[in-house]
Amino acid sequence: MTPPAADVPIRDEPIRIGQFLKLANLAEDGGHARELLESGQVTVNGEPEYRRGAQLRRGDVVAVDGRSVRPV
Repeated sequence: MTPPAADVPIRDEPIRIGQFLKLANLAEDGGHARELLESGQVTVNGEPEYRRGAQLRRGDVVAVDGRSVRPV
């Protein structure tokens, strides 16, 4: 069973996925976020996401390595 997504507060929406990965502590820095995205390790709402500039909105579910988070 998949654990529920953890909520990560954001100030403004939309937020770029690269920024959100860092904010949610799923990426150490921008370079790490890029590596995660380019290697296909990131999904948004169950679909693979490869674009660092992809825009997220509150309620989207982002998953990396079995961890799920959601901007709120």
